[in-house]
Amino acid sequence: MTDSMTKANRADPSLADLTRTFARIGVLSFGGPAAQIALMHRVILDERRWVSEPDYLRALSFCMLLPGPEAMQLATWIGWRLHGVKGGLIAGGLFVLPGAAVVLTLSLIYAAFGQVPLIAALFTGVQAAVIAIVIEALIRVSRRALKSREAYVIAALAFAGLFLLQLPFPLIILAAGLWGFARTPGTARDPAAPAPPAALARSLRAAAVWLAVWLIPLAALVLAAPGRLAEIGIFFSKLAVLTFGGAYAVLAWMAQDVVQQKGWLTLPQMIDGLGLAETTPGPLILVNQFVGFMAAHQQGGWTLGLAGAAIALWMTFIPSFLFIFTGAPFIERLTHMPRLSGALAAITAAVVGVIANLSLWFALHVLFASVPETVIGPLHLTWPDPATLRPIPALIAGLAAYALLLRHWALGWVLLLSAALSALATLL
Repeated sequence: MTDSMTKANRADPSLADLTRTFARIGVLSFGGPAAQIALMHRVILDERRWVSEPDYLRALSFCMLLPGPEAMQLATWIGWRLHGVKGGLIAGGLFVLPGAAVVLTLSLIYAAFGQVPLIAALFTGVQAAVIAIVIEALIRVSRRALKSREAYVIAALAFAGLFLLQLPFPLIILAAGLWGFARTPGTARDPAAPAPPAALARSLRAAAVWLAVWLIPLAALVLAAPGRLAEIGIFFSKLAVLTFGGAYAVLAWMAQDVVQQKGWLTLPQMIDGLGLAETTPGPLILVNQFVGFMAAHQQGGWTLGLAGAAIALWMTFIPSFLFIFTGAPFIERLTHMPRLSGALAAITAAVVGVIANLSLWFALHVLFASVPETVIGPLHLTWPDPATLRPIPALIAGLAAYALLLRHWALGWVLLLSAALSALATLL
């Protein structure tokens, strides 16, 4: 890979400097991928000058082509760029581990005290605020993704496929990607130089090693511990290769699957998990750790819960190391392929429809006590019973939307205020 900065302009950090810097980034990485990417830009480029702007943007484009948490993958690439695989493991690991520790702690507290009336009231407020948070994500992604009539059509079809037809989420993403790939001319205007054979050999070795790191524990689970833990491993491995467009894109499918199909969690627990993940540093997809913990804990107690959390964490993030260590030598070439960009653009447009489905699904089930479904042929029509409107969550959701969307309050304060208002209403 080319480096557009000379040695005179950039000082390579020591491994200790890299570790200290990403430990700081991992602790401060609140606010979702946009805020996390901006934080890394400020620290790595503006303050440290460890990576050039063109290289950073190419790597970011590559990470957005991949399934999984793009901010964590970008951190892994920065570490790899500076200190090879060891640096990538340090940077990517430190980006995830502080938030994972917090989510695990909150999961333990939630499992122990979540049914106490006052604690339940706090989480009711968080659930109401999550509606506003997801709507804000919908608006943010829409501004970036919907730049043509075709993009609006793709988003609308994705929403209809999920909400009205209940088509599988992977089918929606696959169809959008194939459409974008087929619709885009395949000739690059500025083709990059081919990667040398040595880079190809290194990538093949990395792919073999990290596939083994990912899949051998999964195979051992399936053979030695069939049951809930193996199911968690298979589920989150499948999820890891389908999480295009950020965590919100896959949450609706995951929530409906673990709640309605598998019965691992209740819907309030699923929404509470999202609220917990929103309050912690690190990728939002750390909600997977909460789901893995609760799914296992409810079947086998604390020990099984801890194992479920560890398995969900492993199967969620190990594939990201695989993608980066395998593909990093080819970033410049891959980001010059227009058809990949076309596929990503179509997938991003479909993600708008996916998040719209998530927004409506969460809102209906949080704000109404009864949400019956009518099936007419292939159509699944969901409409709430107006008489079952829950006034306190509705009021809190409106206030949270006002604070987030119009007043631009910090997310942490909105969640705290929402929880406090719900608890106050319960006490009164």
